[in-house]
Order: sequence, then C-alpha cells, then structure tokens
Amino acid sequence: MTAVLPLGAGGRATAEAVRLLRECQSAARTVRWVPDAEPPSFDTALLHHLPPPESGHPAWASRYAYGLLYHRRGPDFVQVMDRRDPAAAARFTLDQPALLDAFLAVQEPTALDGLDAAGREAVALLADERLVLVTDGWAVALPPRLRRWPVPCTSV
Repeated sequence: MTAVLPLGAGGRATAEAVRLLRECQSAARTVRWVPDAEPPSFDTALLHHLPPPESGHPAWASRYAYGLLYHRRGPDFVQVMDRRDPAAAARFTLDQPALLDAFLAVQEPTALDGLDAAGREAVALLADERLVLVTDGWAVALPPRLRRWPVPCTSV
C-alpha cells in the first residue's frame, strides 16, 4: 500500500507527515509514499535523509542514504550528525538547556505559538542549522534517533 503524505499542505499536516517519515527512518522501516499534489513551500533537500517518495523525485532518490542525518542522546545533551551535504558535513552537540529543551519538544510537531520566547528563539536557531523544519507556524525535528547503527560508534 502506498500512502499519500501532505507535504504541500504546510502547517501541522506537513509536520505530522515529516514526523511519520522520521520515525519510519528511526526504526529502519520501509515506507512507500507519494506527496500530495501541492508542491511544498520549503526546500525538500531538508528531507533527503528520509525515505524518498516512490516516483517523481529523482534527485531525492539519488541523494538518499540511511544515516545521513541522525541524533543520539546522552545525559543532558543530544549529539547530531548531519551528512546530507557531503561538502559541509557537521556535528552538533546540543547541551545548552534552551536548545536541548527545544529540540526535545519538537520531536512531536509543535505549534510555535505554544512555545515561550526562548523556545521560539531556540527553534529558529535549530531551523537555521537545518535541524528543524518550520512550516506555517509548526515545527518538527528532522534528525531521527536511529535504532540500527549505520556507522561505527566511534564515528559520532
């Protein structure tokens, strides 16, 4: 069965669709999907670490690989590895309380209006680093928490 995901809808619907894809990636589940008819209002390159749609997005399918973007958690920190752009691979350690709290909050799609000023500022910083998708007043974290390790543990 192929699911239709509302990536073009924006807002909560898109944030929920991205969360679903992220959680499927986290569990190394195969997912078959197609985007709805509307073109997204954001750069889909943000999502190339997630399972690509079945057809119509050859750039996404060619750039996709398991483990391009992921996070792992430690006591009072989150470490994120971002290899979506091979020329600009990055590792982030989120250990400042505001950033850490915001990242953990947007594991579930979250309305920006529901965050305090510090939370909104932290989400904006995470979005600038391409770790959070913000769409029509909703935010969702992009890096999955992988349960099947794609690389040696010493690489993180």
